[in-house]
Amino acid sequence: MPVAPIVLPPLPRLPAAVPRSGVSTDARRALRQLLGDVDRALATAFRDGADAAALAQRRGESVQRIVVHVWTACLGDVTDAALFAVGGFGRGLLFPHSDVDLLALVGPSEPARLRALEQCFATLWDIGLKVGHAVRDLPQCRALARQDASVFTSLLDARRLVGDPSMEEGLKAIVNDPALWPPAEYLAVRLSERDARHARYNDTAYNLEPNLKDGPGGLRTLDALRWLGRRLAHADDFDDMVEEGLLDPAEKDTLEQSEATLRRYRYALHLEAGRAEERLLFDYQRALAARLGFQDEHEKNLGVEQFMQGYYRAASQVERLGVQIAERFEEMLEPLAPPQPVGEDFVRYGKRLAVRDPDLFMRRPAALVEAFIARLGEPGITGFTADTMRRMHQASAALDRELADDPDVLAAFLRLLRLGAPAVEAMWRMNRHGLLAAILPAFGKVFGRMQYDLFHVYTVDEHTLRVLRNMARFADADAANDFPIACKIWPGLPKPELMLLAGLFHDIAKGRGGDHSVLGEEEALAFGRRLGLPEDDTQLIAWLVRWHLLMSTTAQRQDITDPDVVNRFAETVDTPERLDYLYLLTIADIIGTSPKLWNGWKDRLLADLYTSTRYALRSEDELPSDAAARVRHCSEQALALLEQEGFTAEACQRVWRGFPESSFLRHRPEQIAWQTSAILRAKGATPLVEVHPRSVRGTTELFVYVPDRDGLFAAVTAMLDRLHLSVMEARILSSPTGMALDTFLLLEADTQQPATPERADELKQRLHRALSQPGHVHQPSRRSMSRHLKHFQAAPKIAFSTVNGRTRLALVCSDRPGLLAAVAQGMMDAGVRVHDARIATFGERVEDFFLITDRHDAPLGIELQDRLLHALIERLGPAKEKRA
Repeated sequence: MPVAPIVLPPLPRLPAAVPRSGVSTDARRALRQLLGDVDRALATAFRDGADAAALAQRRGESVQRIVVHVWTACLGDVTDAALFAVGGFGRGLLFPHSDVDLLALVGPSEPARLRALEQCFATLWDIGLKVGHAVRDLPQCRALARQDASVFTSLLDARRLVGDPSMEEGLKAIVNDPALWPPAEYLAVRLSERDARHARYNDTAYNLEPNLKDGPGGLRTLDALRWLGRRLAHADDFDDMVEEGLLDPAEKDTLEQSEATLRRYRYALHLEAGRAEERLLFDYQRALAARLGFQDEHEKNLGVEQFMQGYYRAASQVERLGVQIAERFEEMLEPLAPPQPVGEDFVRYGKRLAVRDPDLFMRRPAALVEAFIARLGEPGITGFTADTMRRMHQASAALDRELADDPDVLAAFLRLLRLGAPAVEAMWRMNRHGLLAAILPAFGKVFGRMQYDLFHVYTVDEHTLRVLRNMARFADADAANDFPIACKIWPGLPKPELMLLAGLFHDIAKGRGGDHSVLGEEEALAFGRRLGLPEDDTQLIAWLVRWHLLMSTTAQRQDITDPDVVNRFAETVDTPERLDYLYLLTIADIIGTSPKLWNGWKDRLLADLYTSTRYALRSEDELPSDAAARVRHCSEQALALLEQEGFTAEACQRVWRGFPESSFLRHRPEQIAWQTSAILRAKGATPLVEVHPRSVRGTTELFVYVPDRDGLFAAVTAMLDRLHLSVMEARILSSPTGMALDTFLLLEADTQQPATPERADELKQRLHRALSQPGHVHQPSRRSMSRHLKHFQAAPKIAFSTVNGRTRLALVCSDRPGLLAAVAQGMMDAGVRVHDARIATFGERVEDFFLITDRHDAPLGIELQDRLLHALIERLGPAKEKRA
């Protein structure tokens, strides 16, 4: 049964305005009601599926009638004055809450006319229109347009609504003046404005809360392309740009389809927000997805993720084509340099590369990849000629899926990968031209794929390319200060192309449901065999994809000072070669997920795991698990350090009689020496609080030595929370003499950097005062949750298990201010002792692990587990529980 077409609401019918009669209060009320009726009818039509552009045009037409009516009522039929629509209104489009931008062009100043104009604009505000207006004469317009390219650009869209037609001719004379912003100058200023605008949005269309209008690839980019076409090529729209050879039909279709998506999203956003909101904030994303009909497919392909993927795909296509079209404008204005041959198939014209044979890409598709290889070998090349880009896109579209199975194309791609780090930049460019997805169809499926959380800052495709760029940094000797181990490993990789392939495939199966690591392993196996790689190489790539999260999770969730943990990890890794590749992939992956995730703590954590595992793999035996031998080794090294400070072995041994064996098993010798030195210098005074601003693993280390008591962990974490310090790791030890030896590794919550000496001293003083009042109950500070976190709150998951005679509590929950302090308070209230804590935060998701006992140092029984569970629920909300 055919679907009936959606009928747009009719234009408002207004009585003829009586010139210069003004608009009465009743008439203003009626116009406000009329405008409201129009907006409600348009909103209903949008809900029923009407095209957003058609609705925006109908609203523009409706508002135009009202504006003309008010102008006539206030000014009548005048000479030497006219009213023009500018901005989006000038282009004939008004979204539900867009500003109504108006330019009143007037002749010689007349007080009566100026009063009438003031009355006109005030009336428009009174009836509910958000008017932005300017009143100028033609000389003022010309002077401002000469000074400011944005003013000149606004005149390009100016459209007369009412008034003296001769004023329109005067405005056209300004716009058409060849001396006013000539093409080369106009292009330069527009590109400069684009770069500045994009810089405000981190130079990417992949922000978590993107701006539909002004962000990279937004609607402003499309407007700018039309302005450039009009000024540089007398092409008023995309159809004209096709006629001028600046666009091919397929590119025009892509731009128009993307524009339709962006307009639809913007229309829905205005309705959802109830105001002129241009940012796709978390506050609206779920509601917009539902409003536009997106539904959850499964937990790894949510409706909101599909909705955002629609935006990212549209914006990235607009951004890519915008860059390419700007390059074509530059080429159009620059005479081509004399040709210089580049191999058999290409020729160079100054800064641009071109094909010799116009049919090369269709005749020999492998040349599509070879063009990017050739560009790498030509310093100073900034792009391809417009004709070459067009033929590249046409060939890609015509060949489509054939490219993925063409053995010559795959062989050329493998030659590119074997260039190592330089291949990364070529792959970025290939992606901009859509060629990477053509060769790797699975990569095309994750184009624009986002994950609805705060951990993954970029879409999967953008993240993947950033991971590859991070890998390329390891080949740069200048990066050795930031990545000393990685930069040492990279030159020794026997086949860097395997590293790049692992990076390409590590997240390629996201969004499908199931374990993306397992599904990605299958994709990597299939592609490696299509490339014709040796089976061992293919298996290595597949293994890296399968286990790309192993090193990160082992380092952050387990105690890597425990030889058993390292030995289990080494058993899975199996060879030093795998370890090298996995270490590089892990670091590149973490940094490519979010710039905020990488810090000195994670750097040292992974470096320690790498070093320990490499030792285990190179030794014939596993790392020694014998506790006595490890205690002896640590104490001997610590004693050597202390004797250098002037302490005697007897004094040190006296202190160590109060240290539990686990101190030497779980701390480094330099930590033991630092703690011992502090205790000896204190000469028995407690509470002892020492802070090392830059200690192990790039953190600030806090050492607390006080008579042990219940609630000590809660008191310390409450103070750390008040000082905005994040706990990375806590070791809570009790001595045979009844003293607590608690160690906390900290970072500043805001910057994820170690504390400054001043901040370290502040912590020392304030915590010392707090611990000097043992009867005082230290409550966590109360801070409001950020707007972002409010949208990602989920029920906490709590699991109990038994490990080496203690209870292991695993807590997975949404992050919020004061979380660890609240957990510590819950444990104190339940009568639970904390012996170890490992803290990990992934965006809005927290994964914390605690080793706990009852007050008699025994594992928690069922009754005490229940009491703790209820205490945590009281502070964190209803939980999902799991017991071993």
